[in-house]
Amino acid sequence: MRLRALAGALACCGLALCGCGGGEDPAAAGDGGLGVVTTSYPLQYLAEQVGGERARVENLIAPGADAHDADVSPRQLAQVVDADVVVHLSGLQPAVDDVLGTRPPEHLVDAAAVADLDRDPHFWLDPLRMAQVGRDVAAELGEVDPDGAAAYEESAERLAADLQALDGEFEQALAGCAGATLVTSHEAFAYLAERHDLRQVGIAGIDPGVEPSPARVRDVLGVVREGGVSTIFFEATANPAVAELLAEELGVATAVLHPIERVAEDQTYPQLMRENLAALRAGLPCARPAG
Repeated sequence: MRLRALAGALACCGLALCGCGGGEDPAAAGDGGLGVVTTSYPLQYLAEQVGGERARVENLIAPGADAHDADVSPRQLAQVVDADVVVHLSGLQPAVDDVLGTRPPEHLVDAAAVADLDRDPHFWLDPLRMAQVGRDVAAELGEVDPDGAAAYEESAERLAADLQALDGEFEQALAGCAGATLVTSHEAFAYLAERHDLRQVGIAGIDPGVEPSPARVRDVLGVVREGGVSTIFFEATANPAVAELLAEELGVATAVLHPIERVAEDQTYPQLMRENLAALRAGLPCARPAG
């Protein structure tokens, strides 16, 4: 069943079936800890890092599933209603937005309101924006669980330091790349590009499901030819056909950049970010070590 079809059902859901969000004392929870529900992998990573052992974090999106268009069961939607805290990114999943709008959680962190978003929802590809959202998660958890407020704040600051160090790795590697062109299969890397003064050119727009027009493909061909581009980057989970055809036509390489949305169970945010950095180092001439 689709999320949008369930929104109305949740609106009518009685307390006996769905419970009352935020009503349970975290310390008295049967299996321990604050109940936190997230709606995408990057938010799950933040909540787990900040919540630590005091939080039970459940992500609505199964490992490997597409956060944009995933099916969510009635049981999972009831989890949203029952959660002590919900961590969500409005605009990424309209059907989830509908559910939360129908029955707003008492304690909700909306990453879109924190991370200073433009049109692109992929704020987590800038570690400094991730740190901002992590601090807001800590504040919300501390409001629900005052006894743990200091621990959440400490965890958020520790996470922020780690993310600052990760950002420093990118900054050092891309220091010579100001103004360089980053050609991607779709425009999911705006915040990464903005942070390091790169010019992102997407074959498709923000929505990877929309096929690029012939005019757009011609434009990208011109950018690659005129801009000294040596690599076209496509997503790990996307069909590389168009990127590979363009690369073959132009005699350039292809490489993978991960948008860190559809993530396997054994993959982590820091691991995938560093894999992205390795791909940028190899694919951008300005980022390759001298010699």
